[in-house]
Amino acid sequence: MTKRREFIKKTALGSAGITMAGLGFSAKSYASIMGSNERIHLAQIGIRNQGTVHINNYCSLKDSHNVVIKVLCDADEALFESKAKIVREKTGLSPELEWDLRKVLENKEIDAVSMATPNHWHALATVWACEAGKHVYVEKPASHTLWEGRKMVEAAQKSELTVQVGLTNRAFTKVQEAIQFLHEGGIGKVYMARALTYKLRDSYGTAKDSTPPDSLHYDLWLGPAPYRPYNEKRSHYNWHWFWDTGNGDSGNTGTHQLDIARWGLQKHEHPETIYSRGGIYGFDRDACMPDTCTPGTMVYGDVETYGHDPSMQETPNVQTALFNYADGTLLEYEARGRYTNHEGSEGREVGNLFYGSEGWLEISGTSWRAFHHRDTKPFASSKEADSGQESTLFSNFLEAIRSGDQNQLQCTMQEGFYSSALPLLANISYRVGRELRFLGDSEQFANDPEANTYLSKIYREPFSFPK
Repeated sequence: MTKRREFIKKTALGSAGITMAGLGFSAKSYASIMGSNERIHLAQIGIRNQGTVHINNYCSLKDSHNVVIKVLCDADEALFESKAKIVREKTGLSPELEWDLRKVLENKEIDAVSMATPNHWHALATVWACEAGKHVYVEKPASHTLWEGRKMVEAAQKSELTVQVGLTNRAFTKVQEAIQFLHEGGIGKVYMARALTYKLRDSYGTAKDSTPPDSLHYDLWLGPAPYRPYNEKRSHYNWHWFWDTGNGDSGNTGTHQLDIARWGLQKHEHPETIYSRGGIYGFDRDACMPDTCTPGTMVYGDVETYGHDPSMQETPNVQTALFNYADGTLLEYEARGRYTNHEGSEGREVGNLFYGSEGWLEISGTSWRAFHHRDTKPFASSKEADSGQESTLFSNFLEAIRSGDQNQLQCTMQEGFYSSALPLLANISYRVGRELRFLGDSEQFANDPEANTYLSKIYREPFSFPK
């Protein structure tokens, strides 16, 4: 493994410092207009956890949508054998394997890329892909910072390529029904929405810095993030809980619920004020040292968790946020990562609540119920739960590539940006500890230089945006 890595570094990757602006072709000239019978060659970038969801979905669409996974790409080569096996067993085809996404973007046989990387890579990889003429499906949140989210919107518009953000609830039939019901006045004028993510997460434990596994190209995995020594508790899946690479649960599961809330409120704009508070609760920080923590009690996101033991995480596990729009409409977000009651008529852990002048409505992802005034029985609801819906957003992406009609997308880059901005804004308020006023036109905070520093970040060379 190590010899192969060094060989590639010395030969094929002699251009380690490249940016996609230097590849020598324009997106518009390179992007092909896909015919109805033309096969779409796709590269899956990021193949752990959510990346496996992508792989399974595209494999299921091989015949119906004439798509093939040509390349699997991940900075951790340890995943290659098991993920390639999935593709072979489901499609009968053997994908190429590549650890450097820059080499994938140089490959002119690739029509589209589907990205399930850590959050800190989403924006840069999307902009590079657009410059290289690739259509893009990118996981939520669309970006790691608000500034780079705007750069993604600009890149998508300039390239005229298909760029879809993976806010999968947009494809759920029952959610679509509920949103239509709200927009048609089903509970009167909607003045408030709540987005809930009550996901019990035990401590992910602590560990000392160490040497990365031979299979992991750690410098590339870090990419634009600041350099720091490898630590297993900051890497696979756990990257969610550190500011350099993730955005906490508000920027994880919370992005889905915030998207539904904004969609239901019909807000195609940024909020005017944001206030968020929270913290890290329920972990005994003095319970043990890294070498003496209790054994893992459960596996979540492919990593072990450790009950009440200390945690290295930086992002809050309990957080509330209130967004106020210019017309007075309210959006409230709450994450509870420890023990809690549930909400709504049937006990929701993850979902949405909407409040209107004539009643209220709840959505759980696969069902919805509406209540009139003080009634305890719903007067309108979904008939039955959907199943197997997640592939719909992937199929929608492929269909939009063929049609070239961006209006066909269920979650455009612009829509994904507005929803992804909500957890980013909430986290900035949380980090500075005060209410913030946001100027939507300039996408800056009013009279708050400290808060504005969190709107972007310093990119570690050579992993930077094109000038």
